[in-house]
Amino acid sequence: MTAQRTMTYGIVVGNRGFFPDHLAKTGREEMIAAVESAGAKALVLGPEDSKYGAVETYADAAHCADFFKKHRDKIDGIIVTLPNFGDERGVADALRLSGLHVPVLIQATPDRSDAMTIATRRDSFCGKMSACNNLMQYGIPYSLTTLHTESPASAEFKADLEWFAAVCRIVKGLKNLRIGSIGARPAAFNTVRYSERILETHGISVEPIDLSEIFGRINRMKDTDDAAQAKLAAIKSYVSTLGIPDAALLKMAKLGAVIDGWMKQTHVTISAVQCWTSMEEFFGVVPCTIMSMMSNNLIPSACEVDVPGTLSMYMLALASGSPSALLDWNNNYGSHPDKCVCFHCSNLPKHFFKEVKMDFQEIIAGTVGKENTFGTCVGRVKSGAMSFARYSTDDRRGVMRGYTGAGKFTDDPLETFGGAGVAEIPQLQKLLRYICREGFEHHVAANFSEVSKGVHEAAVRYLGWESHYHPALED
Repeated sequence: MTAQRTMTYGIVVGNRGFFPDHLAKTGREEMIAAVESAGAKALVLGPEDSKYGAVETYADAAHCADFFKKHRDKIDGIIVTLPNFGDERGVADALRLSGLHVPVLIQATPDRSDAMTIATRRDSFCGKMSACNNLMQYGIPYSLTTLHTESPASAEFKADLEWFAAVCRIVKGLKNLRIGSIGARPAAFNTVRYSERILETHGISVEPIDLSEIFGRINRMKDTDDAAQAKLAAIKSYVSTLGIPDAALLKMAKLGAVIDGWMKQTHVTISAVQCWTSMEEFFGVVPCTIMSMMSNNLIPSACEVDVPGTLSMYMLALASGSPSALLDWNNNYGSHPDKCVCFHCSNLPKHFFKEVKMDFQEIIAGTVGKENTFGTCVGRVKSGAMSFARYSTDDRRGVMRGYTGAGKFTDDPLETFGGAGVAEIPQLQKLLRYICREGFEHHVAANFSEVSKGVHEAAVRYLGWESHYHPALED
């Protein structure tokens, strides 16, 4: 898995001269300390740039904006800290003039009930409302802390900063995203139809390639090709291949090498692949292990050319820094209303399994023969926290829409094939009714994490998508 990169935040320190401005000095220092203790970098005006490095006047705002512009490629999000009431116009002007379209978190430091004199009273409780009102007027989207006022050193703000980091990673990761569409949509899967044009209006491009081109490049590749041999070694070190024919392994290695080269050539980040059943009939393996390896390295790959599915996987992976899988909402689990079986046949990343081995694809084997279906990653999904998400294009209305929420994978007994696990989700029947009423797909992206609230915030607040949170959010 790829290590999560260091986050960088621009910080706007609000100040208002009617209030004790020494609080701006200490507030700036407290916020820098909070950001750095979270392992992130803070970019903020210094005392030499404005009084205490805070923003109060229009000149301060312009200076702050210029400072942010110099670091625009580094800044993932902006934190507005209000150690006192703060100047509402200064905050809004700094953000507008910077031209940065990144997530914004508004934090206000609480007053102490035993320090409410004219020398120590903050009034940031009130100032936060004024700052938000101005941002609303300026048309600048923003996020709020869990509590109306939170100290930068508090456990609540630490948790909020972690949540905000997930929001920022999603927004930045989807900017100018290019998705590889490898092969045609399987004819039997109308459910994975989508609109490239709607994605394009949201800054997401789709780069298609026909399977004939993939197979043609494989045919031109020698067995001894360095890229093919390197991929073969990577496959053998990734998963147990006991009992898998050497010829099938070499086919997988060439497939992986060709896809890697094409993605690099076309600047594609994530992918969705045709499988059922063209790959098996005309090439002789399933692509599952190659896709599993990509997903395990935080570059998701979805089957059945489910482009919105791999997009949903990527949102979860960006938020959590851990691999995502694409699963079917597949079976009831006995009579338990809040449990179900999530399954694929399977290209799940190794991160999802208790134990995993390479095998053949039992469903397709009955049609095309076992010898043509080697390459699945088979095992039982481990237990742990689960975030799920599904975002798609609504072609009739011209919008992006979807849902997200949280649950867990359990250790409940399950005897089946492929990659499967038991999921427990509060009010699952309500979620299933929502999926069916709204006509969503049976595919869902899943991740071992608790980042669904960050996914929802990014979608609805900054991406401009319709997002339903299950079972409910106060905001």
